[in-house]
Amino acid sequence: MSTWSLVVPLKPLAVAKSRLADSAGPVRAGLALAFAQDTVAAALACAAVRDVTVVTDDPLAGTELAALGAHVLPDDPAAGLNAALRHGAAAVRAARPAAAVAALNADLPALRPQELRRVLDDAAAGAGRAFLADAAGVGTTLLAAAPWVPLAPGFSGPSRARHRASGAREILLSEVDSVRQDVDTPADLRAALVLGVGPRTAATAARLEFEDQRLG
Repeated sequence: MSTWSLVVPLKPLAVAKSRLADSAGPVRAGLALAFAQDTVAAALACAAVRDVTVVTDDPLAGTELAALGAHVLPDDPAAGLNAALRHGAAAVRAARPAAAVAALNADLPALRPQELRRVLDDAAAGAGRAFLADAAGVGTTLLAAAPWVPLAPGFSGPSRARHRASGAREILLSEVDSVRQDVDTPADLRAALVLGVGPRTAATAARLEFEDQRLG
């Protein structure tokens, strides 16, 4: 049964994924869009997901992600990642006050629908908030809030510790690597490619030269 409404924040493509600038060059913005497209497509294919709301002011990204079936919401706060997530969650609950809401990173190009379902099912087993740490064990890739529970996002930097300190329960599932593997650096991109990325990321990444000196 589809249960969760996901909120996915996305920076304007011109400034997204800045840590890939040296290795990706002019392909960087295209990679950021491809990551988001593959993330949203996989999320919408997940049986535990009712809908996906993308919060972005980027017109191209908004058009492309809406074509996949996402709801696109302008980033009216324009005050950073957590403000965008609060804005998206508020919009979802303005329409459905009892919605279960989860924030999901936009840079999970290897995302597998079945692995996402396992994570969301684990989150649904509790009555409050739950989060999944990223592959590095420092950040967060997903934060879920049960019906009537505020999302209270604390993303950016060492958000794993921040979410744990806020009282959210850490999801400790194994074999959900595709939900943990966000992409900020060339090494992250290599790891995602090993897992197997979605078709848009694969096509865009093929434009890069993957020599060790560029992605090592």
